[in-house]
Amino acid sequence: MDGAVALVTGASSSIGEATARRLVREGASVALVARGGDRLDRVADDIMTLGGHAVAVAADITEPALAYQAVEDTHDRLGRLDVLVNSASIMVLDTALHSPIEEWDRMISLNVSALLHITHAAVPYLIDAAATSPRRVADLVNVGSAAGRVARPVGSVYNLTKFGLNGFTESLRQELLPECVRVSVVAPGVVGGAAYDAACRQVGRREALRPEDIADTIAYIVTRDRRVAVNEIVLRGGGQTW
Repeated sequence: MDGAVALVTGASSSIGEATARRLVREGASVALVARGGDRLDRVADDIMTLGGHAVAVAADITEPALAYQAVEDTHDRLGRLDVLVNSASIMVLDTALHSPIEEWDRMISLNVSALLHITHAAVPYLIDAAATSPRRVADLVNVGSAAGRVARPVGSVYNLTKFGLNGFTESLRQELLPECVRVSVVAPGVVGGAAYDAACRQVGRREALRPEDIADTIAYIVTRDRRVAVNEIVLRGGGQTW
């Protein structure tokens, strides 16, 4: 990944942060995209202190214009875009009877609309990178969920967003094949972090995956030789049954 540039959304915490750190260790420069705040700056500063190259790009990518600006800022500051990792996501679990509609809208806005905005903005740059880089390939990785394969109670709208992500990813994969842009989905099960307690209502208190586990998986995908396209990986904690 030496000389490559990656843009990672949701990069101020959890899977996004772990993925950014992992790609830097592979030699990439990374644009950290999140809503902003001290946490985003601290992650960027920490990566730089450790000898990596990262820039903080504060943006609310649920707004189309700001998503496009985040991609433009990445290209302007780092010179290219070889890898996009769509990691930004939110999970709110509740029944249809008790869920405020605002929570449903919030999940759709971040899990679906924001992903579409940033992807649409990034695709031309990814195509250019595949044509001009020594790697001769670019990568787009969407972070989905095991909840995009198995529906469960209290997760109806979250399931909607992740099932939809799978369909979008597969169609986009086929569209971008001629352009040498690989499109993949990584579907983790329960991951430790802020949403873990809510998820435990469904799966019980078993040992969860760590964000670094998903980051390692993403790094594996994007570091394959161009002849290899890893389309989908599902990973779960050893005790998760669904």
